[in-house]
Amino acid sequence: MTRLEVAPRADGQIRRIARWWHEHRPAAPSLFSEELADALESLMVHPTLGTAYGERRGTPVRRLRLPRSRYHVYFSYDVERDVVSVRAVWHGSRGSGPPL
Repeated sequence: MTRLEVAPRADGQIRRIARWWHEHRPAAPSLFSEELADALESLMVHPTLGTAYGERRGTPVRRLRLPRSRYHVYFSYDVERDVVSVRAVWHGSRGSGPPL
């Protein structure tokens, strides 16, 4: 079964975003967290979802958009280890992508 790893930087981003969303979006305080959880579950079944984004140290990085919150999940998939590695979560309106 595909495993999930979340990089420390991505974990911090997720925690900050979830906290901000909960405090500033009273109509849907858990939307980001729920949308992210759904996306991560989908990646566990279909680890090549999303679009090609670039490379980090020779490893292809993909991007999956969270449609309602408009955040992007940046991840890679190691076929040999069967591991999805979340590298960053970044809002789509920023002018550039995250440091990977």
